[in-house]
Amino acid sequence: MRLICLLVLILITLLEIGPIPITGLVLMWVVLFRPPWFYELVQKIYNRR
Repeated sequence: MRLICLLVLILITLLEIGPIPITGLVLMWVVLFRPPWFYELVQKIYNRR
């Protein structure tokens, strides 16, 4: 799971170099639509105490 998150963050970082602000668009989409996969990811991250 960590490897997938890392790869996605690297991909977003590389796409951010272009003229379209990808990170802001992705974050707005997550805030507006609250996809189930994002909630599950947050739960997995914070339940590992």
